[in-house]
Amino acid sequence: MNDSTHWTRRKWMGAALAGVAAGTLPARAGAATTLRWATVLPANHPSVAMMERVAKQVRDETGGAVDIQTFPAGQLGSSRDIIESASSGAIQIVDEGAAQFGQFVPQFSILEAPYIWRDPQHVRRVLASPILDEMNALLIAKRSMRVIGSTYYGKRHVTSGTRAIKTIDDMKGFKLRIPEVDTFRAMAEAWGARPTPLNIGELYLALSQGAVDGQENPLPTIQSNKFFEVQKYLVLTGHIITPRLIVVNETAWQALDAKARQSLKGAVTTHGIAQDNEILAQEAKLVDTFMAGGMTIIDPDLDSFRRPVLAALPPKFEAKWGKGLWERIAAY
Repeated sequence: MNDSTHWTRRKWMGAALAGVAAGTLPARAGAATTLRWATVLPANHPSVAMMERVAKQVRDETGGAVDIQTFPAGQLGSSRDIIESASSGAIQIVDEGAAQFGQFVPQFSILEAPYIWRDPQHVRRVLASPILDEMNALLIAKRSMRVIGSTYYGKRHVTSGTRAIKTIDDMKGFKLRIPEVDTFRAMAEAWGARPTPLNIGELYLALSQGAVDGQENPLPTIQSNKFFEVQKYLVLTGHIITPRLIVVNETAWQALDAKARQSLKGAVTTHGIAQDNEILAQEAKLVDTFMAGGMTIIDPDLDSFRRPVLAALPPKFEAKWGKGLWERIAAY
């Protein structure tokens, strides 16, 4: 881990905000440009390994002129915190689930809507299409952030501590941890659950103490955060495929020369593909791993989960997303 981990969060934020106030990018002595990249994912997640590989490639290709420092595990705050910091320029790069950016540009939340994606290839086609270009233009104009890449985070499944969940009827009153995203709340409500927004950094303790009954995340996230230690049931709902977006502060982006921009985008693309392949490889084996570790695996009645969500969400959010956007995405 680089020397950025020795900074306290308070010390770093003070220095970063001072740099923003002065109209400059935060920089470390001896480096022409320092870009700070924050994520809430733990250090053992494949996405963080990707961040480190991107940082090394960019440093090598620019001869040290661009130094990317990585801050995993929520060191610089919650999902909402680090996105807001990227918007203000207090940090320069952030990666988060696509729906988290819906707080700034509502259309983004459709990219993480339940049951909209058929498979990871469908996600990739749309994120390489004019649909993302249109959203990106809005994000730049409204909040001074730019999407420069994306990764496959995985297919999300429900876990439960004490309740075997086989149909939607078993979700009634279930305290389900969700991200602070309105579409996730609407999904949980359509299931009859009690949505409980909670920062992922606080989730292990909440599960272990029974403050929430369960959560939903991709298998590699369940593994890297060790949620399997405090959850008995893995319910293979597969309700959402999550793309994570890699987003840079627009002022920081414009301050880079053409060579540095090309290096950063190229590294994100190259190592993003490697990260995606690692997530897919983990997804292929982790059900067996969890079963061997003592979790009970449940194949639920998927249609009972899907029907009420598709009946409720598209009409509820159409005004935010824009009429016809769901259909445009489905057509790819």
